[in-house]
Amino acid sequence: MTEHDAEQLSHLLRASVVGGRPLTFERLKQEFVPSPFLPPKGRTKAAPLPRWEEYEPEPPRGLLGALGFGRRGYDADVEAARKRFDRALRDHARDEKKRVAKLEEARAQHEEGNRKEAARVETWNAALEERRSAYRDRDVEAVEWFVDQVLAASVYPHGFPKTHQVSFQADTGDLLVEVDLPLEDVVPAARAYRYLKTRDEITPVPRPDRERKELYASVLAQTALRTVHELFASDTEKVVQSVALNGHVATIDRATGRNVHPCLITLQADRAEFSELVLTQVDPRACLKRLRSLISPNPYELEPVRPLVTFDLSKFRIMDSLDVVAGLDSRPVLMDLTPTEFEHLIRQLFEAIGLDSVNTQPSKDEGVDAVAMNTDPVMKGLCIIQAKRTRNVVPFETVSALAGVVEHKRAAKGILVTTSWFGRASEAFANEHGRLELLDGANLVHLFKEHMNLDVIPGPVPPKRRPR
Repeated sequence: MTEHDAEQLSHLLRASVVGGRPLTFERLKQEFVPSPFLPPKGRTKAAPLPRWEEYEPEPPRGLLGALGFGRRGYDADVEAARKRFDRALRDHARDEKKRVAKLEEARAQHEEGNRKEAARVETWNAALEERRSAYRDRDVEAVEWFVDQVLAASVYPHGFPKTHQVSFQADTGDLLVEVDLPLEDVVPAARAYRYLKTRDEITPVPRPDRERKELYASVLAQTALRTVHELFASDTEKVVQSVALNGHVATIDRATGRNVHPCLITLQADRAEFSELVLTQVDPRACLKRLRSLISPNPYELEPVRPLVTFDLSKFRIMDSLDVVAGLDSRPVLMDLTPTEFEHLIRQLFEAIGLDSVNTQPSKDEGVDAVAMNTDPVMKGLCIIQAKRTRNVVPFETVSALAGVVEHKRAAKGILVTTSWFGRASEAFANEHGRLELLDGANLVHLFKEHMNLDVIPGPVPPKRRPR
């Protein structure tokens, strides 16, 4: 690797925005151009006809020739030459016939090849138009196929993996993309090379460790933004309304020796918000933070983040309702309930508040415990509810993950309910997001009393906070 490679890495995003041509259905169309016929070598022209002059014997010369002596021998030579000449003519005719036949065969094969290629191009373009029509109708297979083409067509420097997975949500226009990012060795370890005359050898000038880490973090951020840009730019039909992207690296955990696939960047951006970005002028990492992305605090050491969206939101798996209130004591301890009982109790609470609620199946709900519909004409909309029965502070990652689900489902609100409490970072994030509501144990006590006339005992009391 050279400094030119490092320069390429520094301009990954700009190169795509300024010089890149987004892949579209129009560019996927193929045009048939018939190839010219190139005759096989040695069969272009007929061999020259045999000439009698090349076979005719030389007649007797001088006085003997004039007196007719040697005529009998000469006539015999002529007769023999005539036979050789006739044989050469026949051989020439036979070879010429073979040559013409081979030439016509080659020409026919060439024309057949052109016909097959023309038919292939016509079939491809017809199928492409069908896919395009299905794409406009938000057909999942057609959209995911086209996204695969876009990602595969994106050209990166050597060392970048091409592995990806896509999932499209037809009813909302949301696209989930998981891509593999390059490892840290994509950044050149040497800044330059120096020739040592005394040793007659070339030695590398190491790139400072801090510079390598900063460039690697920039490469990851640029790759994430570039992927989202190319997906939106290629979507001339404006079928995709938002893109959720998870960027992973495939490597080996140095501590365990096992294969790992940590997520280093996760983001979610809708088309309108992303179109306002001037990508040629942004700082990639600052831009990702503005998009409320989660970025590994130490990507060089493969410190992972939790993906905002990692599951198929095509439908919620609804389970039968369970009446938990009927079996409760007069002053129930929430921590004594099973996780399923707690989730159903929370559903009943929100039903009592006035929302139409159902619980989701406990398997593969990925943190979505219930969905509720607010039927109020002013605040109408889908609510995503997550219930955490725990004795400890709810991690910030749980709050940010719920934000991703809310964005992906275009829900009116996301509500995170817990028997414990939330940290300051979580509360600040929820306030900034605008559509998240955090209900801790103290809130639950009041809500159960007000709406269900239940005296409940939540989890442990949160520790006193030090003043800021």
